[in-house]
Amino acid sequence: MLRQIFVVSAINFKSLRQRLWRSLVIVVGMACVIGVLLSMLSLTEGMLAAYMKTGDPGRALVVSAGSQNEGNSALSRDKVRLIMDAPGIAKAPDGSPLADAGINSGVPVIRLNDRPAYNNLRGFGPKGIMLRPEFHMVSGRMFRAGTRELVVGVLAKTQFKGMNVGDKVILPDGEWPIVGSFTTGDLLDGQLIGDTETVMKAIRRPAYNSVLVRLASPSSFAIFKHALTTNPALAVDPILQSDWYKKLSEGFSTFFKVIAYGIGIIMGIGALFGCFNTMYAAVAARAREIATLRAIGYNAFPVAVSVILEAVALSVAGALIGALIAWTLYDGVDGSFGQNVFKLTVSPALIGMAVLWAMAVAILGGLLPSIRAARRPVVEALRAT
Repeated sequence: MLRQIFVVSAINFKSLRQRLWRSLVIVVGMACVIGVLLSMLSLTEGMLAAYMKTGDPGRALVVSAGSQNEGNSALSRDKVRLIMDAPGIAKAPDGSPLADAGINSGVPVIRLNDRPAYNNLRGFGPKGIMLRPEFHMVSGRMFRAGTRELVVGVLAKTQFKGMNVGDKVILPDGEWPIVGSFTTGDLLDGQLIGDTETVMKAIRRPAYNSVLVRLASPSSFAIFKHALTTNPALAVDPILQSDWYKKLSEGFSTFFKVIAYGIGIIMGIGALFGCFNTMYAAVAARAREIATLRAIGYNAFPVAVSVILEAVALSVAGALIGALIAWTLYDGVDGSFGQNVFKLTVSPALIGMAVLWAMAVAILGGLLPSIRAARRPVVEALRAT
């Protein structure tokens, strides 16, 4: 049986030259479907990757109870002191808790296409950099504590104007010069950072948004969380930083995937009919050839399988072409959504999903033509012209 499938399939592929233009309908159609699908999913994949890199399971974030994001959280100075005194926090070389109270706000900026937008302005306190070993300056210098100075992530200038070292950002209390550029490899690469206390005065915020802490050990989070949630003077939500960013990413990820797959399904239906018509035409064109094989002893099953294999091969070829185009155009390209700046990603997992998608469409599109090829009476097929 396997030998018959191999022989019939080989004959199919050898005759593709005679059906080149019809076969290209499947290849081109699938390349378009997969190219569009992956280009849309590259936004979701890139943003998810940036969120996952930003979250560190060795760090915990504390926000006020019920906060959906840092901007909605408010922690008074008294609460921050209680949080930093909690057990389970790693110690700095001087014996102080390795924790930092921060501020997160939006600052008006102009996109490169001249549209107004907002970028994230984040505050670092004395332990801000110590908590983030991934933070590295790439040009200029770090801002000085107590001064109206900012540093900018390397990706911010790819989306917004005035984000180079030496440019100035306008805040409510005047102009703040950008004195350096940094990289962290995550979402912070698209943000502005200044001294927490000075930023709070500039934007007239009386309370911090969050507290970031380095845990003493992986098992310390339970102790840290219990101490905070059982303290009647606090109403806070402690969460692992990795879980925090995972939670933030879930909403937008589901939204974009529904849109991307919805459009992909609509385009896939078009490709399905294209595959269906092309394979029917291929079966009709090879009617005598198939009948001859049947007459000399080949079973119907290998004939049917050979038709599906041809559809799968053409669809996979189109999918790989579409994936290559999407990878070339979008992988590693700077993109943004809202205030977040990140790199678009066409990952191997996405390409693998695209190939499976193409195979499913091919099997569905080639199923009925393959059944017709297998069931058509030999005498009727031999009389076909």
